[in-house]
Amino acid sequence: MDNYQHTQPGTLLRWVLGGCSVVCGGIGYIMAGLEIGLLIASIFLPFLPLLHSLTVCVNQDVIRLRFGIGLIRKRFHTKEIQTAFTVRNRWYNGFGIRKIWGGWLYNVSGWDAVEIQLW
Repeated sequence: MDNYQHTQPGTLLRWVLGGCSVVCGGIGYIMAGLEIGLLIASIFLPFLPLLHSLTVCVNQDVIRLRFGIGLIRKRFHTKEIQTAFTVRNRWYNGFGIRKIWGGWLYNVSGWDAVEIQLW
């Protein structure tokens, strides 16, 4: 049983992937026809269920992080963690999974992220 669970919605990522799908599909439609436009638009769509959110679950033994439906995930046992806390990112830090000095940084949208420092 988890003592803490929070899901961060990937609002910006949803808009970017959806927008890329529409714009690129529209360009494909104009240049090569409906079938090509739909094919190009569909290239972005599989990423939506994979990256639409970030869920953090914490209990006394483990911290689990899961993007979207859970194909991209990571588990840290508490004995290997020095510190874990939420941080405020700047816009130029970007989104996703990033290796930082001594640990990892996870976020999917907005400025809030989870920073995990390992021993």
